[in-house]
Amino acid sequence: MTHQPQQSPQFFLTAPSPCPYLDGQLERKVFTHLVGGRASELNDLLTQGGFRRSQNIAYRPACENCRACVSVRILAGEFKPDKSMRRVWNRNRDLIGNIHHAEPSTEQYSLFRHYLDARHNKGGMSEMTVLDYAMMVEDTHVPTQIIEYRRRGPDSFITKKGEGELIAVALTDMMGDGLSMVYSFFNPEHASRSLGTFMILDHIQRAAAAGLPHVYLGYWVEGSRKMQYKIRYKPQEHLGTKGWERQG
Repeated sequence: MTHQPQQSPQFFLTAPSPCPYLDGQLERKVFTHLVGGRASELNDLLTQGGFRRSQNIAYRPACENCRACVSVRILAGEFKPDKSMRRVWNRNRDLIGNIHHAEPSTEQYSLFRHYLDARHNKGGMSEMTVLDYAMMVEDTHVPTQIIEYRRRGPDSFITKKGEGELIAVALTDMMGDGLSMVYSFFNPEHASRSLGTFMILDHIQRAAAAGLPHVYLGYWVEGSRKMQYKIRYKPQEHLGTKGWERQG
């Protein structure tokens, strides 16, 4: 029997398109497919190298005239919430996050649709159908989980599960060195809960409890208001020309 070497991934470059974060800039991305038996290993390596996953694609910015996108990961074991984060955590102590396989549901899509219509009705995801949502969740060759957040119920202390309406959802990759938050959404009618902040805090706690050092948040873009929240969680590391460098 002859040994067949495993094929190296092929990388491709997208054509320039308008940047969704900075006016007047054009973005390009380099990407590869995450498929086959090595997908999980490759996803870990690429994420550590600044890539993000979308379905079975790993991508990173490759813009010709801009380097504003910076990969960010939180140091979960050292993280200390500030006063406002502690208030958010306490405000949501009535919620329980339960882990599920990466399988879509009608209830999830209904919440996802409500979130997009209220928060991102002009964004690139605004036209996503239920089939598009199912692909976003299911089309993965790496260890991926759905965390559903619901209120505590009278039997939650026994079942360890939340009850009632679905309030928030996180799609998360489980990596060898941490958790990567792929996408999250929530009921916009609960804006006072600051659910986006709460889900990040919950992931930090989950990673630390599992002995995983990092929570990957994707890209921070200096000058983009919608990305400013990512640099609040310290200490964290940013990926630069010299590798991952500590911030704060």
